[in-house]
Amino acid sequence: MARNKQTLVIHERDNVAIALEPLAAGTSLKLPSRVEKIRILSDIPMGHKFALKDMGAGEAVIKYGEPIGQSTQKISQGEHVHVHNVASSPR
Repeated sequence: MARNKQTLVIHERDNVAIALEPLAAGTSLKLPSRVEKIRILSDIPMGHKFALKDMGAGEAVIKYGEPIGQSTQKISQGEHVHVHNVASSPR
C-alpha cells in the first residue's frame, strides 16, 4: 500500500488511486510508489478513484490488486474513474 496525504494506492497492481481529499483539475501529484507526477485532469471528489495510467475501452480497472470493472471508454491518466466510464465486470 502506498499513500500520501492526498492519495492512496491499495495494491501495487492497481491502475487507479483513491483521493483522500477533493482534488482539483490541474493538480500535479507525486505518489510515493511512482517516479513520475500525475496531473489530475478533472475534479475528483474525496473517496473517488482516478486513473494511474491511460486505459483503453474494455480494459480492466484494477483496485485491491483485482479487477473491479471494465472501462467503457478511453480513460486518460489523471481522469476521474467512476460510473460514467466503468461498468461492473460480469461474474
